[in-house]
Amino acid sequence: MTMVDEEKIDEDTAAEHIHGICLKTGPPRRIGVELEWLVRDARDPGMPVPAKRIADAVSEFDAVSAFDTLPGLPTSSQPGALPSGATLTTEPGGQLEISSQPADSLTDLVDATLADLAALRSAADAAGLELAGFGLDPIRPPRRLLTLPRYAAMEAFFDRGGPWGRRMMCGTASVQVCLDAGDESDGAAGYRRRWRLVHAIGPVLVAAFANSPLRVGRPTGWRSSRQQVWSHMDPGRTRPPRTDQDPREAWTRYALDAQVMCIRDEGSSDWSAPPGLTFRAWARGAMDAGRLRRPTLGDLEYHLSTLFPPVRPHGHLELRMIDAQPRDGWIVPLAVTSALLDDPRASDAAMAAVDRLWAGHGPGDDDLWRRAAQLGPADPAIARASRECFEAARDALGGQSAALSRPSAAAGVQSAVDAYIERYVSRDSCPADDQLSPAESQEAR
Repeated sequence: MTMVDEEKIDEDTAAEHIHGICLKTGPPRRIGVELEWLVRDARDPGMPVPAKRIADAVSEFDAVSAFDTLPGLPTSSQPGALPSGATLTTEPGGQLEISSQPADSLTDLVDATLADLAALRSAADAAGLELAGFGLDPIRPPRRLLTLPRYAAMEAFFDRGGPWGRRMMCGTASVQVCLDAGDESDGAAGYRRRWRLVHAIGPVLVAAFANSPLRVGRPTGWRSSRQQVWSHMDPGRTRPPRTDQDPREAWTRYALDAQVMCIRDEGSSDWSAPPGLTFRAWARGAMDAGRLRRPTLGDLEYHLSTLFPPVRPHGHLELRMIDAQPRDGWIVPLAVTSALLDDPRASDAAMAAVDRLWAGHGPGDDDLWRRAAQLGPADPAIARASRECFEAARDALGGQSAALSRPSAAAGVQSAVDAYIERYVSRDSCPADDQLSPAESQEAR
């Protein structure tokens, strides 16, 4: 932590900082991905997997723990390193997360991530473990493995609202697509347009890639039970900010008005924050100075890391609404999303499709998000928009393949998207349906 990080800040300084860092503009060209995986015993998926067993399995990736209570699990403060330079970290319930380095092309990113996954899967296989791609653990109840003060405070914060926070922390997994924010123009490459588009296609992505219909072995009635979990949590940090306002200003207000989840105290294991305290109130000095110190820039950065909307502006755009996919199914949402944002014609087609979908829904209306999570592509309007978006993405990817120096690599991505369209999109289906019996699938519709 630097001296700047520990400098005390007020509300104006906090607002200026958030506004300045949330969306860094320039020509959109880079792409990244973050893949979360449930870690299960390969022979008995319902068996709890101890932290030490996971730590031993990934020890070759050089995760060194500074905490006696963490037996070598890679964390955000001490991540593991994968062959491409991607980082390996652990979520509170023992889920493993790969965070790629930014790549200049989709095919470069896919190649690097496949190599990293091969290394990680090999290590897991040798330990009798498997990396399972589900949005929510379909069998095991949530069980926290990480004992860091951050996660104890997070658990206590979410426990005020019921069991949903523990389920999110310890039982969910996602595909997170990371794309450049865009430039300052008003066109398809502009950050304002891209901000609006990623939110507008959000319900389509939730529905098309829904992959979590079960909890503790039983259907929940939702195609994406992961999104069901999010829908029951603190709306001030999990719902989208308003999209009818300037993106930077909307995000700044959102972040300042969100409740503080934890207050760092390196000399204590208790990082819990006073209930109801927003960062705006903390920065204004609303709390008794004798009871709570003033916030620092480091506190603000930490606070921003505890906000979980469907799209998080992290300098770039971080799309967080997609369920983890089986095996290498993550390639499809990565390819489709990047095509819809980076190809001007596909972007226009997608915007037209989702504008029709959102007709009659005002800013802040979460009905479409809920329908997408509960019904998936069984919702006729969402299914129609999904087909149009996937067709636009397929056309864009086909054009990119013809222009690339390594068309064979792009052809593999294209064939994965084609197969997904044939198996799911054209049939108004999604991976969640593979886990349900025909009767259960029809009942969910």
